[in-house]
Amino acid sequence: MPPLNSLRSFEAAARLGSFQKAARELFVTPSAISHQVKSLEEFLEVELFIRQTRRIELTSAGKAYLKTVQKALNDIERATQKLIAAHGSGELNLAVAPAFLHRWLLPRMSRFYEQYPNVELEISASTGLIDFAHSDTDMAVYFGDGNWEDVECHFLKRSALIPVCTPDLLARHEIHTPEDITHHTLLHVNKRPEEWRDWFEAAGTEMVERRKGLYLSSGLLTSQAAARGLGVALTDVSLVSEEIQSGQLVAPLDIPLELPKSFYLVYRKNRPMTSAMRQFKDWIMEEMAVDALSARGETTS
Repeated sequence: MPPLNSLRSFEAAARLGSFQKAARELFVTPSAISHQVKSLEEFLEVELFIRQTRRIELTSAGKAYLKTVQKALNDIERATQKLIAAHGSGELNLAVAPAFLHRWLLPRMSRFYEQYPNVELEISASTGLIDFAHSDTDMAVYFGDGNWEDVECHFLKRSALIPVCTPDLLARHEIHTPEDITHHTLLHVNKRPEEWRDWFEAAGTEMVERRKGLYLSSGLLTSQAAARGLGVALTDVSLVSEEIQSGQLVAPLDIPLELPKSFYLVYRKNRPMTSAMRQFKDWIMEEMAVDALSARGETTS
């Protein structure tokens, strides 16, 4: 049997078409990949690659061997995942969209640990898609349309935006109609400048901004700016539920702008779930069900 490291190096280089890319994926140097592949070729007494100045190309023998090696490595990975799942794992590596992480997940983590005190979580903020096949990440929370390849996808919640502001702001000029909002500074997200216009359209009126708005780089920042009394922000009510419950923010009009994107819990397709993965999935789905029941009361409080 050839060494496993040489097979992994060969598979990565063949799949990526580059010793350098294989080295980055496996966290080694390109010369280490080259050495491993050369050792494998000497073991087999067959050339697997045609080496050119700036690229490599599989030989016919290399192409045939790659199919078998990839299947074998995938079989080993699946067998390992099944074994871990069968015997349980108390560790979970989670990647989460930043706004969801800071405004929804972290404030509720104490409830998760009350229910599952033996699960060890490692959480990171992530805005991009995860390459689960070549990452330590077990699960992720994505924001989008739900159409992603090679992942199991569980719907969590739709996103709908409503206006929020501080009670002090309302004291200066009350908000009873959509037009009343234009007496205040509107807080915009730079990359989504059309949201306020879309909200006014959903409210059945035309947007007329009476004063200059404030533009910020994210919805998280517009929510924070609203909590500081700088203006009125459009936000998902579930992401500011703590501020609404404490009275720091209020939602003067229960007129939502439904967004085409939603939050989803995702993980690698066909992956056996560990006990920690099952427990987190069950917990977050239960929390979302509770949120759905209470959301309407929060927007009118």
